Amino acid sequence: MLRMLSSAILALGILIPGLASAQQYPSKPVRIIVPFAPGGGSDFIGRFIAQKLTERLGQQFIVDNRPGAGGNLGAELALKSPADGYTLLLIAGSYTVNPSLYKLAFDSGNDISPIIQLSQGPFVVAVHPSVPAKTLKEFMDLAKKQPDKFSYASAGQGSITHLASELFLDMAGLKVVHVPYKGTGPALNDSIAGNVQLIFGSVSTTLQHIKSGRLRGLAVTTSKRISAVPELPTVAEAGVPKYEVILWHGLVGPKGMPKAIVDRLNSEAGQILKSKAMEDLLAADGVTPAGGTPEQFQALIKSDIERWRKVVERAGIKLE
Repeated sequence: MLRMLSSAILALGILIPGLASAQQYPSKPVRIIVPFAPGGGSDFIGRFIAQKLTERLGQQFIVDNRPGAGGNLGAELALKSPADGYTLLLIAGSYTVNPSLYKLAFDSGNDISPIIQLSQGPFVVAVHPSVPAKTLKEFMDLAKKQPDKFSYASAGQGSITHLASELFLDMAGLKVVHVPYKGTGPALNDSIAGNVQLIFGSVSTTLQHIKSGRLRGLAVTTSKRISAVPELPTVAEAGVPKYEVILWHGLVGPKGMPKAIVDRLNSEAGQILKSKAMEDLLAADGVTPAGGTPEQFQALIKSDIERWRKVVERAGIKLE
């Protein structure tokens, strides 16, 4: 009877290769490609999730930083790797902007095996204290009366901060001059110096300057207020209904990964996201754990690709 049962299990594994591979997975180290330089938010989240997956699954999950071309070099390397679950890709919201700005060698929405959304959080809309506006509504009123008088900083032409700002200006009917910088740091520094008046910044980089009085926070871009700055209204509450932009990170693999492996990674990562350690880690940056199914994550990716395509077209945004 035992021999018959063993034979039946073996036959089942042969008939359903994904089941057999999931039972053995991972049998060797797994590479997580982070398509940005070490030290940034994506790298930080990538290393934490790699550490926790290593602890849970008993094999090394190793972060491999491959920066360049707005994250496209690392993404292409990952998505053209074998779809066996041993090369994964950590993506951020900017991944969904790139199809509208670059000629890519892969289909961002379809050449993936979505695994799980890891995090979600807002931009903080802030102005220099010299701007005579205490609320976002007051700033909008000033900008409408004086088109092109004010300027806003972004992390670069075609960056997610550029598009989030342009979406706001379009929905609010404002004309504010765009000043692109080479990265978040220079954009933030010039905003603090008062050389530009408006910035959409991440909570982790901007909140400390709001608390010190060097910037004035006006709103957050999520649909709900956040615990890090509960006094700040959402942009929708402040006068631009239906505006919402979420900063997020997630995990994907190449198209065609066995479903059983995708489901296992989703389950293990989902458990990590429910942990107090993950919640505390992300809270320090003003973001929260996300989670959800692979199908929900793919729907978010495709929705954001289409959304940013429309913003790029309306604003006539092109890379310099």
